[in-house]
Amino acid sequence: MKSSKFLLLSVAVFCVALLGVALYLQIVEEMTPCPLCIIQRYVFVAIALICVIVALLPTGAFKAGAGLGTLVALGGVGTACWHLWVQAHPGTSCMIDPMETALNALPLAKLAPTLFMADGLCSMHYPFLGLAIPQWSLICFVVIALVLARLALKTRVQRTVW
Repeated sequence: MKSSKFLLLSVAVFCVALLGVALYLQIVEEMTPCPLCIIQRYVFVAIALICVIVALLPTGAFKAGAGLGTLVALGGVGTACWHLWVQAHPGTSCMIDPMETALNALPLAKLAPTLFMADGLCSMHYPFLGLAIPQWSLICFVVIALVLARLALKTRVQRTVW
């Protein structure tokens, strides 16, 4: 079960690293995050927290925690897909709308505005290493979901000695 704990903590570190990349793109590259970007950041934070908490629990909780993390990652997949759809259909946008106002009113947006304050347009296309930011998010969410689903579905085979 030590490998499961290591895997959970690795996923958490990966999510935190992705938040670091998001901050780099926002601050250094001046890519303003839109409401859908901020939702994806919240999902990465949620996955990281779930993985850390589950890694600290007894080993019996690993499967349930990995299952919960998988569901949250699938929510991220859906958000990233919706973001890509909005970018593919520029007439549809989440500009200044109730979603942005609601996200900016959340406590984390007040505590860490640099990380959680939305002020960009969802239809903006920012390329990074050849792909749009939501494409990178989609890839990361799929990888995280597969890793956590494998952990959640992993069965331990025990030998019986007769």
